[in-house]
Amino acid sequence: MELLLDPAAWVGLITLVVLEIVLGIDNLIFIAILADKLPPAQRDRARVIGLSLALIMRLALLSGISWLFKLTAPLITLGPLALSGRDLILIIGGFFLVMKATMEMHERVEGVSHDQSGSRMYASFWVVVTQIVVLDAVFSLDAVITAVGMVDHLAIMMAAVIIAIGIMLVASKPLTRFVNAHPTVVILCLGFLLMIGFALVAEGFGFKVPKGYLYAAIGFSVAIETLNQIARRNMRHLETLRPMRERTAEGILRMLGKRPINDEEATSGEALLAADGPFGREERNMVSGVLKLADRNVHSIMTPRTDISWIDLNDSPEDIRREVSETPHGFFPVCRGSLDEMVGIGRAKDIIADILIHGHLRETSLRPPIHVHETVRILDLMEILKSARGQLVLVIDEFGAVEGLVTPIDIFEAIAGDFPDEDETPDIIVDKEYRWIVDGATDMHHFEQTLQVEGLLLDTDNDDYSTVAGYLLQRFGRLPEEHETITLSTARGEFRFEVLEREGRRIAKVLVERYADSEGQQKEMHVA
Repeated sequence: MELLLDPAAWVGLITLVVLEIVLGIDNLIFIAILADKLPPAQRDRARVIGLSLALIMRLALLSGISWLFKLTAPLITLGPLALSGRDLILIIGGFFLVMKATMEMHERVEGVSHDQSGSRMYASFWVVVTQIVVLDAVFSLDAVITAVGMVDHLAIMMAAVIIAIGIMLVASKPLTRFVNAHPTVVILCLGFLLMIGFALVAEGFGFKVPKGYLYAAIGFSVAIETLNQIARRNMRHLETLRPMRERTAEGILRMLGKRPINDEEATSGEALLAADGPFGREERNMVSGVLKLADRNVHSIMTPRTDISWIDLNDSPEDIRREVSETPHGFFPVCRGSLDEMVGIGRAKDIIADILIHGHLRETSLRPPIHVHETVRILDLMEILKSARGQLVLVIDEFGAVEGLVTPIDIFEAIAGDFPDEDETPDIIVDKEYRWIVDGATDMHHFEQTLQVEGLLLDTDNDDYSTVAGYLLQRFGRLPEEHETITLSTARGEFRFEVLEREGRRIAKVLVERYADSEGQQKEMHVA
């Protein structure tokens, strides 16, 4: 009762509890690393048993204080070097700690704790507990000697040890979870154990290493690692702000060996390595086409209004038959005088049958047209095409004017590349090495894939254009004249665009040439 009323006793108890916890941190770290070698169901049990044995060991040592002080008497004398029982315990424990920390670090770095099938190999429960007990003996020795040196009453020493072990028991589980969830923290903790083991060996041989130096080094390392963890958490937070589909697509592209190209990589020339990988270019382009399909607008895949083949009901039956026969399409928009005056959608064989049997095209044989707005999402458009049963879909603007049309083959071309009809020529023709003749209506995604410059030309956040002609119009800032050129340098070399042919106000043909650029630096565009 007198001790409970003595303020000095309470101060000594609190101080001793804090010191016992500080001295037990290295013990906690070692237990956290060893517990991870066990199956998850046994880890809590190993921690409790290990710390309980540490408590029993420390209480037993406190009970035998007289024997403890005998450990400081010299047992072995080698010239000027006299080793006591305590010194031998410190040396053996220090060597064991260095050896164990080195082996653990080797396993963590080399990954030798996993077999070839990739399944986790767990250690024996009692082997791990035995290792915990051995290290507890070494760590308990310092803790008990500290308690004896600070407090005169055995009851206060035992109370401080019990409270400290209880706090460590509660803190060991979250500490174990945190350490095992962060591989860099594990390596850092193993480094601490190496340093502590070295200090124990040095102290056993009579070279006193001030604990303040050790704690200062550990504290500095912990502060740096804390900043690293905060930075990584902020990076993960920023990463989660990006759409899940975008992050998934980027991850799949990286696995395919096709890293997304950012501005820093483009300027450093690292983008040249982006296409390397075990997959062929065609395979990567198809996967890229699938992953980027939802990001594209309908203008980038539709047939524009100027290229639509349609039937005019005001034409003669012979002209209609000739139009259908000469155009290799299965469906035609049927209008009266203008593409905006839509009557219906006619199937080629039904149109021919009407003209041969009835002498004219009957409106009753036409199908009702399917219209979608120009802002429709590609994935929604795919569902509409599925229900259209092969029929084309017309794209209209907010004023009801026809902008273009989309067929299932357009979706397929967005994924697998251009499939020209009999009356069409390929959008991109290889004139010779590093020289292409490109149709102005070529989709920019297809253009970048063919020239292997994905991410360097097309601004994915810009919906103002989706074709090569639109790209050039934006770069020129006006409608260019024939044979007018513009040059752009990228990390993949210097590209020269020349307008070969214009059809009215439309850029019809473009000559694209690529020149090697050893520096791989972004340059200003040159217009001539």
